[in-house]
Order: sequence, then structure tokens, then C-alpha cells
Amino acid sequence: MNQDISVRARVDRRALAAAGVTVVLWASAFVSIRGAAPYFSPGPLALGRLLAGSAVLGTILLARREGWPPRAAWPGIAGAGVLWFGLYMVVLNWGEQEVDAGTAAMVVNVGPVLIALLGGWLLKEGFPRNLMAGMAVSFAGAVVVGVSMSGGGRSSILGVLLCLLAAVSYAGGVVCQKPALRHASALQVTTFGCLVGTAACLPFAGGLIEQVAAAPPAALLNVVYLGVFPTALAFTTWAYALARTTAGKMGATTYVVPALVVLMSWAVLGEVPGWLTFAGGLLCLAGVAVSRRK
Repeated sequence: MNQDISVRARVDRRALAAAGVTVVLWASAFVSIRGAAPYFSPGPLALGRLLAGSAVLGTILLARREGWPPRAAWPGIAGAGVLWFGLYMVVLNWGEQEVDAGTAAMVVNVGPVLIALLGGWLLKEGFPRNLMAGMAVSFAGAVVVGVSMSGGGRSSILGVLLCLLAAVSYAGGVVCQKPALRHASALQVTTFGCLVGTAACLPFAGGLIEQVAAAPPAALLNVVYLGVFPTALAFTTWAYALARTTAGKMGATTYVVPALVVLMSWAVLGEVPGWLTFAGGLLCLAGVAVSRRK
């Protein structure tokens, strides 16, 4: 019995470490996207990121000889590929052209509440009262962020709405991915989800070719970084941890992302959200925290 407890503790520590890697790299992605935005439009940037990620993941998959996922895993892989690797990355890139990186991270972090809601419905995790209260608080925070950005014009409000759409697609992708991990490895689910997302973004190939030719080396390195680290590595560590816990608990690990993004964007881009925007983001996080209280 003591041996079983020790094994579970080791697994939990590994899952926690994997989630920590994911959180740090995803936070850095918001900053890198912002840095690449002047040279790449949303669709081509998503496609470039996914192509780089697919190349790395495909190489590792072949080296490990894991092969094709079982048929039972494909509905979840396809859903996560379209919603999370495809739609999420395009609308997040678009949203970050309209609002700063810290604000985008705060609004997208409504996603964990939606994950808990969809998980309760589709994955049978239940509907605690705190979940509903937290969801209301988080959406109130998103409204505050939208109001705080209204002085920047319609484009700023559009950016907040796009980030909310990114949160919805992120939540849908996680809920699709969780069942797939019962049938396939984290590497298989991540690799083929990334390939599905790449296929969905192929209509942007013409724009990517044009923009790669005109972009400076630093912007190209940003795209490669996004593909290798926040995509190939971070999505794999996420899937590894998700396979070992619930969707709701994994969503909770992303609460720290906005704080990390604000620090990173201040250090790298010189961007810090205004006080009302920051307050709205904190309200989003408070709602998420309420939703996860026992």
C-alpha cells in the first residue's frame, strides 16, 4: 500500500512539473505573438507556428515509433486539432493585434471556467454551485476589460471579443482532447492534433510565403520559437499532465499565466495594462478561483 502511494506521488509530481513547463511556455507565447504581429497577419502566423510544431513533433514521433493513434482517439484528436490548434491560434493572434499581451492573457483565462462547465456536461464531472458563480464573476471581469479598452476604439473591443472566442475554442479543445488521451499517448494526441490544425490553416499558405519573404530574422525566430516551445513542447507536457488528472484541475493550472504574461510583456515589450484593465483581469481570475472552490 505504501508503495502504491509512493508511485502515485511520483506521478503527481511529474504531472505537476509538466503543467509548470506548460504554463511558463504558454505565457511566453503571448509575448512572442505580440512581437511577431507587426510582420505576420493572424492566419499566416498560426500556420507558420503549426508547421514548425508539426515538424518537431513528427520527428519525435517517428524516432519513438509510436505510429498512428487508435481509431477511438480520432474524434477527440480531430476536435482538438480544429478548435484548439486551428481556430484558437488564429483568433488569439488576431486578438493580440488589437489588445496588449497581458490583457489578452487575462481574457483568455476565462477558459478554465468554460472547461469546468463543459467537463461537467460532457465528461460527467458535475455542476457545483461555485462553478456557476465563478463563471458569472469571470464574465463580469471580461466586461470590465472590454469597457476599459473602449477608449481605444472599436478595434480594442474587437480584440477582447476575439480573446473570448479564443477562450471558448481553447475550452472546447481541452474537452475534446481529454477522452482521446484514454486511447492514445500524449505525444500521439499532440502530434496529430497539431497536424489537423495545420491542415485547417493551409488556406493561409500564400500569405505565409509572402510574409516570410518580407519579415526580418527576429520575427522569423519568433515564429519558430512559437512552434517548437509553446506548441510542440508545451502542448505535449499539457497532454501528459491532462492524462493524469481532470480537465477542470488542469484548467486551474493556467490561472498564473496572466501574471506571468504581464511580467514578461513589461520586461520584453514595455507593455503593462491600465489599472481598470488589470482590475477586470483580476476579476476574471477571482471568478475562476471561486469556481474551483470545494
